[in-house]
Amino acid sequence: MCDILVATPKATKDKTMIFAKNSDRDPNEAQILEVIPRQKHEENSVELTYVEFPQVRETYAVILSRPWWIWGAEMGVNEFNLAIGNTAVFTKEKIPEKGILGMDMIRLALERTKSAKEAMEFIINIIESYGQGGNGSYEHKMLYSNSFIIADPKEAWVLETAGKHWVAKKVKSVYSISNALTIEDDWDLASDSVEKLAKKSDFSFARYFSDRFYTHFAHGRERRTFTYRRLKEKEGEITLEYMMEILRSHSFEPYSPEKGSMKDICMHYGGLTRPSQTASSQVSELGKAMHWFTGTSLPCLSIFKPIFFETPLKLEERPINKYNPKSYWWRMERFHRVFQTNYRKYIREFSRQRDELQREIIERARRSQNKGELVKWAFESEKEFVEKWEKLIVPGRLPFLYGLRWKKVNEKAGLR
Repeated sequence: MCDILVATPKATKDKTMIFAKNSDRDPNEAQILEVIPRQKHEENSVELTYVEFPQVRETYAVILSRPWWIWGAEMGVNEFNLAIGNTAVFTKEKIPEKGILGMDMIRLALERTKSAKEAMEFIINIIESYGQGGNGSYEHKMLYSNSFIIADPKEAWVLETAGKHWVAKKVKSVYSISNALTIEDDWDLASDSVEKLAKKSDFSFARYFSDRFYTHFAHGRERRTFTYRRLKEKEGEITLEYMMEILRSHSFEPYSPEKGSMKDICMHYGGLTRPSQTASSQVSELGKAMHWFTGTSLPCLSIFKPIFFETPLKLEERPINKYNPKSYWWRMERFHRVFQTNYRKYIREFSRQRDELQREIIERARRSQNKGELVKWAFESEKEFVEKWEKLIVPGRLPFLYGLRWKKVNEKAGLR
């Protein structure tokens, strides 16, 4: 499950396009944060997650946040300040078990296109020519269509799909999507198949194609209502910090992870009815070429760090779905899981200090000339912050069933 937000220059305080996303995955599905430089290619094809795809002679530089086992990305940005994110949407269209994932489409588009309109047309061509498919989960069977927000410094588009059917809408001010179709009959562009269906009276893309059962239990509509309302409340005054605040929010306060729900934006794992947690987060100020990633789970317990194309990322060993203390993602994840055993006791003071550190990092990023030193300092500052809190926390005792679920998750990861 995921949530994506965009605020155009019309809606932001600094008159810059801001893109934001929380990527929700299974709790052990670590996410890789990486910078891939512009590359030349001699091979004729590239191996995606499940299928091969024609390769191009040159691919653009990208910053990606991707599940450890997937070729594509949950979200990312390229050297032209084009940002893309996807969400799973559940429709009546049958999706094949082998095909091109929406995440693969994101990486392909980021590596090969320069603008939001070009990227959208590229993804549409894949959907119409190849279709979408493939299991989007490592541990479960999860077949779905995709919705995308695609943004560059000047314009943003929403692209929603159901199998090979699609509609697209240009964003005028603010927009957000979650795990439910949002476009009714007010699209700007649509597939021929949708245009034919639209000749019927009272046609709605979202209503016609949505699978009611999965859409209901994913609670995407509720999350989308929450994020869109928050964007509209600050329309014209939206800032980087405000977008981070939305990504860190929950459906109720004071929050307790064991009582959380699929309505939370910062998603905490909860078992069968809440199988996901936020694995990584991104906020990009596209007009300023400033890109902020957590590279860790749970933004309410994480710091957004600046990432640059000119600065190689050195995050020790790449994570997989097994605990590794030499992996930055797992190093932070171990702390997050301990913190959640006594979340209510510590979160208020933790949040206050987190926000202080976040402000310091943002302020230094605004004036820093040495990008390499800035990135290194930001990651080191988060590590020191976590190490300080590890000494302060007295682990609590989770409710029996909730604790049992986490015990199984931790055992599967080899985390004790």
